[in-house]
Amino acid sequence: MDGAIVVDKPAGWTSHDVVGKLRRIAGTRRVGHLGTLDPMATGVLPVLLNRATRLSQFLMKADKVYDAEVRFGFSTSTYDAEGEPMGEVRDVTVEEAALRAALPSFVGEVSQIPPPVSAKKINGVPAYKLARKNQAVELRPVPVSVYSIELLSCGAGRARLRVHCGPGTYIRRIAHDLGGMLGCGAHLSELRRTRSGSFDAAHARTIEQLGELAADGRLAEALLPAAELLPAFPAERVDTPTALQIRQGRDFRVSPFRVRSGSKYLRAVDEGGELVAIAEMVIPNLYHPMLVL
Repeated sequence: MDGAIVVDKPAGWTSHDVVGKLRRIAGTRRVGHLGTLDPMATGVLPVLLNRATRLSQFLMKADKVYDAEVRFGFSTSTYDAEGEPMGEVRDVTVEEAALRAALPSFVGEVSQIPPPVSAKKINGVPAYKLARKNQAVELRPVPVSVYSIELLSCGAGRARLRVHCGPGTYIRRIAHDLGGMLGCGAHLSELRRTRSGSFDAAHARTIEQLGELAADGRLAEALLPAAELLPAFPAERVDTPTALQIRQGRDFRVSPFRVRSGSKYLRAVDEGGELVAIAEMVIPNLYHPMLVL
């Protein structure tokens, strides 16, 4: 059970809740998730098991896709539906043309200030803990990548957006700032992650489904093996002597006909199809094992 299971996170659960539940279902302590989802959010939460947890350094940097609903008329203390309204709650009508004109300003390599109620740390303390004590929270802007924002629908004071972004992007910050730009206030009312890197909704199982599979001794059906988790890295099949050499931390040669020329990283896979290591190119066709499973 070295690999990933993609959980369809339910609303109301923290990402840590999912990890705890999956530890019990899979019968292992070595479990870690890839990219926190807020409690109100649902959708794709990839979870690594056992030796595959060591691959997180490569997988955490993946891009994400979200379907989001923005409610216009008032902002909230958390920038989402779980916070307290800030000011008067109003019913407003947002013109689709104005909304479309505003969205491009949020796309590109942008500086984004994290929400005051977030896990970002100030002098080692998460910002949300300070905010809950009514202490002033000042967070510095951080660079994030927003590749696209597509308007799916607009009406009745709400809009649905599809956001494709890099890691560390706060969708509720986009919702809050969009309300400020349009002069009516806004907050994130719904959020569902539909893709995280190469993991998408087609891979996802609910906690209930995973529990049923485990009870039937079929949990492996939900597992994406470690050898398949980094499809952007070419795979090199290695024989047993070479696999032993790799596990000893020694450099190894690959066939110039099977590995794309100039590939910085590759997956070394043994004759049984198990991932041996992630290796980094030293010189063309010579690789060094930088992470051995």
